Amino acid sequence: MADTKTKITPMLTHGDIRDLITGFAGAIELDQIRVDALPDEVFHRAYNGSMWRRYRHDHLDFINRLVPTVNAIPSALLQELTRLAITYETEVVREAMADLFAEAATGACPAEEFESAAQFFGWLIKYVSHGAPGKPLSGNARELMMQWLAVTDPLRIAEDPECGYGRPAGFVN
Repeated sequence: MADTKTKITPMLTHGDIRDLITGFAGAIELDQIRVDALPDEVFHRAYNGSMWRRYRHDHLDFINRLVPTVNAIPSALLQELTRLAITYETEVVREAMADLFAEAATGACPAEEFESAAQFFGWLIKYVSHGAPGKPLSGNARELMMQWLAVTDPLRIAEDPECGYGRPAGFVN
């Protein structure tokens, strides 16, 4: 439920959500290109490149299924996403979103729970709202929401101990 003390203007739009999802897809594709360009010696000996390529592909397939459903997100849900963007720390939402994408893309949960963008973002709101909101953030909701995207290693693959290549130096999310 929206807090009546939190100002919810301007509200996020369907286009904003579409931009977030397609931005996530773009970050995944760029991450694969970056990893493909790395020399073999930076990878852990147990690194399985085809497994991680499939993991990225599964995420992209899931995103491609979500995009056509974005316009069906009800305005009440857009309002809740707006509230989420301006009241929860970026890193908290970013981590929750990555976790939910992983669950949905890999089939770790029933597919019918994530059949649409409305369902996916409804789960995101529930997941994040279990924690205490922070102080209101400065900036507009769209700018804050777009910070939910990790520009490098959006799926946190580099953090896996069997990868070894790590995040590139100088990159900040």
